[in-house]
Amino acid sequence: MTDKTQSIHGQWSSRFAFILAATGSAVGLGNIWKFPYIAGENGGGAFVMVYLLCVAALGVPIMIAEIMLGRRGRKSPINTMQDLATEAGADPRWQYLGWMGMVAGFLILAYYSVIAGWAMAYIVKAFFGSFMNSSAEEIQRLFENLMASPVQQIFWHTAFMLITMQLVMRGVQGGLEKAVRFLIPTLFVILIFLVGYAMTSGGYQQAMTFLFDPDFSKIDADAVLTAMGHAFFTLSLGMGAIMVYGSYLPGHVSIAKTTFYIAGADTIVALLAGIAIFPLVFANNLETGAGPGLIFQTLPLAFGHMGGGWLFGLLFFVLLFFAALSSSISLIEPAVAWLVENKNIQRHQACVWSGTACWALGVGVVFSFNIWSDLKLFDKNLFQLLDYLTANLMLPLGGMAIAIFAGWMMKTADVEQELEIPSQGFQVWQFLIKYLAPVAVFLVFLHVLGVL
Repeated sequence: MTDKTQSIHGQWSSRFAFILAATGSAVGLGNIWKFPYIAGENGGGAFVMVYLLCVAALGVPIMIAEIMLGRRGRKSPINTMQDLATEAGADPRWQYLGWMGMVAGFLILAYYSVIAGWAMAYIVKAFFGSFMNSSAEEIQRLFENLMASPVQQIFWHTAFMLITMQLVMRGVQGGLEKAVRFLIPTLFVILIFLVGYAMTSGGYQQAMTFLFDPDFSKIDADAVLTAMGHAFFTLSLGMGAIMVYGSYLPGHVSIAKTTFYIAGADTIVALLAGIAIFPLVFANNLETGAGPGLIFQTLPLAFGHMGGGWLFGLLFFVLLFFAALSSSISLIEPAVAWLVENKNIQRHQACVWSGTACWALGVGVVFSFNIWSDLKLFDKNLFQLLDYLTANLMLPLGGMAIAIFAGWMMKTADVEQELEIPSQGFQVWQFLIKYLAPVAVFLVFLHVLGVL
């Protein structure tokens, strides 16, 4: 396909820039913070296999579709879906898919920024040697003190949101692209460094068995839903980020090839994170199913008692911060793009409005760990509710809707023109996007709802 139009927001300077940006969006807290602990909670190897299957059979085809929709529309997700529904002669209410994606990204960033703030706080703690020779009780107290302090958490949450907003204000090439050109290569270097260290620890063989020797008796429908939700979460699908990044993609770039690079890089980072983390867990006889506290309670204990722990602990939390930042800029971008297009305001104003609203909701997330900890809806505090609502409901539903629109609503000729995949490959993609992806998501939902 050739460039017929260009987004008013600009475009990536090259395919490599887009790959870095989309990989940055995909590689985030989902890979470094969330993947290891949910793999630990769901039995290790079998969960990893189900997750990889979800990425290959559902994530990649839907990512191809979402990038394709973004590039064809060249606008924010809401306006893109509005224009493409008109072009396809479909119901104009398809624009609500754009709304759901933008809202999902906004809700994710509200709690994402809080966790990224924890990472920033732990960079400082690691730098000043707070973990060194500490007991499990002392490490736990460090984390509990942070959780109990709204002031500390709001300070770091605010700092992270200000950095995110500053980068996004600078535009596509001046801000987003420059940031990921530094963040992503640095992230890979730090991660490989940590993996190299983990391989020398006593728990390496145990960790490899845990991660790659599947026991499928540990898998149930909830684990499948978690794996599927995480495939969407970690690839940034259904939250508007990949669609808006796709709108900045030059027309001559192959969407399918680019998607394979992005999904491959994202999956490698998730697996490397597991390989870096679990040897330390096993070497120190720690708990694999430690949940969200794995990174902030379990690992600092390991860093505090190993050779070179000061340096590796510091590097790890810098890695976590970089991963969070590369994703946060993509989570706020759909809202910024929509405000610029629809409210006739400058980009920096759109960043301030959307960033401030997201920050305010994040303050509520901070309170859910302390002064609002007893305030629950459906037996979940605000943080747990936002995480479940987005990762387990909105993202898979958004992905299913993207698959249905790309597979059933759009004209086949238009899709073929955008994708330029050889006919056999196009038929495989079309089968996955029209039948397998929507049916798989729907069946898992029915099971979780108790219908199946």
